[in-house]
This record gives sequence, structure tokens and C-alpha cells, in this order.
Amino acid sequence: MLNDLLGLSILELSYIVASITFILGLKMLSSPDKARRGNLIAGYGMGLAIAATILFKEEFSADKWLNYSLILAGLVIGTVIGTRMALKVKMTAMPQMVSFFNGMGGACAGVISLVEFDHLRHGGEISAGMLIVILLGLIIGSVSFSGSIVAYGKLEGKIADKALPAGQFINISLLLALVGLAGYLAVSGDLSMPLMYTLLVLSLLYGVLFVMPIGGADMPVVISLLNSFTGMAAAFGGFLYGNQAMLTGGILVGSAGTILTVLMCTAMNRSLTNVIIGSFGGGGTSAAKSGEQGTVKEIGITDAAILLAYANKVSVVPGYGLAVAQAQHTVHNLEKILEDKGVELTYAIHPVAGRMPGHMNVLLAEADVPYPKLLEMEDANDDMANTDVVLVIGANDVVNPAAENDPGSPIFGMPIIKVWNAKNVIVLKRSMGKGYAGIENELFFHPKNRMLFGDAKDSLEKLIGELKNL
Repeated sequence: MLNDLLGLSILELSYIVASITFILGLKMLSSPDKARRGNLIAGYGMGLAIAATILFKEEFSADKWLNYSLILAGLVIGTVIGTRMALKVKMTAMPQMVSFFNGMGGACAGVISLVEFDHLRHGGEISAGMLIVILLGLIIGSVSFSGSIVAYGKLEGKIADKALPAGQFINISLLLALVGLAGYLAVSGDLSMPLMYTLLVLSLLYGVLFVMPIGGADMPVVISLLNSFTGMAAAFGGFLYGNQAMLTGGILVGSAGTILTVLMCTAMNRSLTNVIIGSFGGGGTSAAKSGEQGTVKEIGITDAAILLAYANKVSVVPGYGLAVAQAQHTVHNLEKILEDKGVELTYAIHPVAGRMPGHMNVLLAEADVPYPKLLEMEDANDDMANTDVVLVIGANDVVNPAAENDPGSPIFGMPIIKVWNAKNVIVLKRSMGKGYAGIENELFFHPKNRMLFGDAKDSLEKLIGELKNL
């Protein structure tokens, strides 16, 4: 008896310590200088919670060797697969990995709900509150799983954007069906497994149809939203098992993901209601024709280097193309050379540049770019009139003037970085190709803009070579 009480005390204390590490880790993630340490601290906390659960949740019994063997096998397999994926992933594929891992978390929450529901059917203690938590965990976890896998496929280029006729109506109808069926199960206490499987299938289908039509530059929004779904589903699992660590971690992920989703929606000029019913990435026909906008002007490496060398202030606007070219270290070297020449250089960061929230911050942090040099969109726009040269590297939709002056554009109303307010603009780009939103960029034809065609990393290296000779 004493040993049981001691084990439970150690278990509860371990959960409290793990919860504290999660909070500290999340707090430290707000600073690039401390983010790595925060990740490690939270990881150690999770390891402590897992070890304590295995050792102290129940008294060890030799007849449960199969259970312990399966747990150990799962830990080993998961660790090996996760480590290999993390070590091999390229920065350009980071959003895909985030979506995939997020989907696995949703799947776990859904499986937990199914297992607990089956336990209730076979004589477990039944309460209305527990049943509601199980149903919510199944719905949200399943939607997160299927939606994240579709997002992974879209980011990987394996799934195309597909919008069904009357897609919004279908999504709303599915959502109402989910709520209605879950409500019936909760009120009636019906423990029918076929109805539970029906709820599972409808949830998976809604996750697919919810994400399938989403395209353009909207993907960061859906990734953060699905992340919040997984957090909420994990929190429900914490309620079911009375696991404080699981509950705290789920609440932190869910709340942080929700806040981030709201911020992303504001940055994309989308409403959260439209996100939920899957109606973004939508149509709109741009009234502007590329042929009517003016002439595209090019600039050579030497002229671009001279323009940068004699500038007082330079701003770099990074985008997904910078990640594709793996040019973050090269642009940091350019920054050092310009600063040696007395040029002030900062980075203008759009909230949804890249393929996931904070993509550019992570990319530049990897190259040891000092955090104070990363300016948020509002601060960058305020300082743009005092900027001599703007280097747009791989960004497209987030600097497109159509967001302000073309009501027919799909991105009309989206807050953007107003690079044309600077004295000169240089766009580093392989070609005149369209961005992720699939529309023409009016900036290419702006009188202040010059195009420097070529691979971003190669162009930056050539610029560095020219600057060294000046």
C-alpha cells in the first residue's frame, strides 16, 4: 500500500515537473537565442512524463510483459523514424514534416477516443462528461489527422488543389452532421460502435474536404489551425486519463495554435469562419493584364553591387525561393560585407512568407542572423521610405501591389510589404513565373523595380564577389 502511494506521488510530481518544462520551453521559443534550449527542456520533460508513466502508473507485473514489450517497441520504432526524418529533412521540406507529425498527433488522439469508447461499452464507468470528451477527441483528432495528411500532400506537390461544386455547402452540411451525430450519442448514451465508426468516417472526410480546396498563400493558416486542433485533441486525452502533463501540453499547443491562427488570418485578410468552412484560396479574376503594366527592366550583377555598396540602408525581403535555393547563409554573408562598408541591412519578414508560420524566422535563425535585424511587416513598411535598396529574394505574393490596387485579385486586401515605397527595388528570381497564389506580380513592372534573373544563391554569391572588388 505504501509503495503504491509512493509511486503515485512520484508520478504526480513527475507530471507537474513535465508541465513546468512545457511552459518554460514554450516561453523560450519566443526568442531565437533560447529556442533550441527551450525545445530540449520541453523534450526532457516529455521524456520524464513517459518514463514515470511506464514505471509508476501501475505496479509492475510479470504477466503484463506483452504490454511492456509493445510500449518499448513503439518507443524504439518511433524514435528511430523520427530521428531519421528530422536529420534528413531539408529546410524547404520543413512545413511538410510539421504537417505530417501534426497529423500523427491527431491520429493518436482519435485512437485514444476509440479505445476508451470501446472500454465504456464493455463495462467501464460511464459518465456524460467522459463521453463528450471522447466524442470531441475523436472528431477533432480525426479532422486534424486527415487534414494534415492532405496538407502534407499539397505541400509535397503530390495533391492538387481541388474544389468541389458547392464545396462550402458540403462542408457545412458535414459539420452539422458531425455535431448532430455526436450530440445524439452524448444525450442518448448510445454506445453503438457502428455509430462511432460513422462519426470517425465523417470526421476524416471533413478533414479531407476542408483542406482540399485550400491553395495559394493560405497554407500557413491551415497548418496553424490544424496544429491547434491536435493540441485540443491531446488535451481531451489528458482529461480521459487524468494525465496533467498531457493536459497541460495539449492546452499549450491548442491555445498557441489558436492565437497563431488568428494572427495568420489577420495577415492574410481572412475571417476565421471562412477558414473553418474551407472557403479560402478562392477565385477572383485579376483585372490587370501583364501586357498592360509596363516594361520589365533587368539589372546586371555589377550594377546591382554598385547600387548596394553606395546605399545607406538596405532591406531584404525573404521568401520561399530563398529556402529552395538554400541561400540563407549566403545572404548572411552579404549582410556582413555590406555592414563592413557601412551599409545598414535589415530583413522585412511577412507573417506568412514561406509555407508555414515563422518559416523565414527559422530559416534565417539557422544562418545565425541576429534576431533584432528581423523586422515585422508593420515596422518594415514604416521604414521603407528611408530605405535605399530593397532586395526581394524568392518572395512573390507578399510584395504584390495587386493586394492593394486590384479588387479582382484573389489576394486583394491582404496586408503586404510595400517595397515600392523604397528608392530602388531588385527582385532576385529565376524567371517571371507566378507565385504560390498563381497570379501575376505587378511589382515586376513597377518603374522602381529591376529584375536580377538567376538562382538566388548563385546571384548572391556573384554579388558578394563584385562587392569585394569595389
